[in-house]
Amino acid sequence: MADDWIRISNGTLSAAINPLGAELSSLTDARGRELMTDADPRFWTGRAPLLFPVIGMTATGAIRIDGQAYPIAKHGFARRSTFSVIESGATRAVFALADDQATRASYPFAFRLEVAFELRDATLAIEVTVVNPADEPLPASFGFHPAFAWPLPYGQDRAAHRIAFERDEPAALRVIAPDGTIAPETRPSPLDGRVLHLADDLFTDDALVWDPVESQSVRYGVDGAPQLDIAFPDTPKLGIWTKPGAAYVCVEPWHGIADPHGFDGDFRDKPGVFEVAPRGEKRIAMHITLTD
Repeated sequence: MADDWIRISNGTLSAAINPLGAELSSLTDARGRELMTDADPRFWTGRAPLLFPVIGMTATGAIRIDGQAYPIAKHGFARRSTFSVIESGATRAVFALADDQATRASYPFAFRLEVAFELRDATLAIEVTVVNPADEPLPASFGFHPAFAWPLPYGQDRAAHRIAFERDEPAALRVIAPDGTIAPETRPSPLDGRVLHLADDLFTDDALVWDPVESQSVRYGVDGAPQLDIAFPDTPKLGIWTKPGAAYVCVEPWHGIADPHGFDGDFRDKPGVFEVAPRGEKRIAMHITLTD
């Protein structure tokens, strides 16, 4: 692990966060067993990027604000930005990113993005606050993108792992087009009741996207072994993704989504974009709990 990662621990869980992107880069249990991706460069070196102020691809490689185009990378710039360390204690760490000349070239707004990580018994609570310091509404999207070990380190077969949803999910899934935008068609749900039986061939055509998702939590793992409960009370969409053969699966709560295919409207009108009121803030949480 990198020397500049910020580490927190409470004896039950330990976490390490990289200030580059405020990225959760390791989460281990009391015996030091890793619950997150091995970041194998053959597949993907990401670990848990924060997606801001866009999620996924834009149709034109830019967002349009009041008729002007601002080039922006896939998933935005937060994941490639160095956050300031605001607080670093035994069980809690807080990071912050504010607008500057570089961010305004892609996203012409004042903002402050605060990310708090706190260990509470067997739970890692991640709470994001999008702060609008300006006198005009702030349009944005935000998403989590954590990659959990597949298989988890408890001796269970990879093929036995599944993701169980909290609620019924009757809707068909969105389809990601070859250019990374959202296609107009949908695909049938692969759920068996409320259960997604993980298999590489589910992800041949990119992520599975629930829009909307009815559940506010899922449970990942194998019955009879420790599992991860992943709660996302503030995000109305969910992506699940891996690259076939990789040793991770991403569970991605989103408040936003990639552009619809061919979208060329104002960013404020893009589906999934929320607005933070002038001088206001919006909080978005995800809690990861290791079960017995």
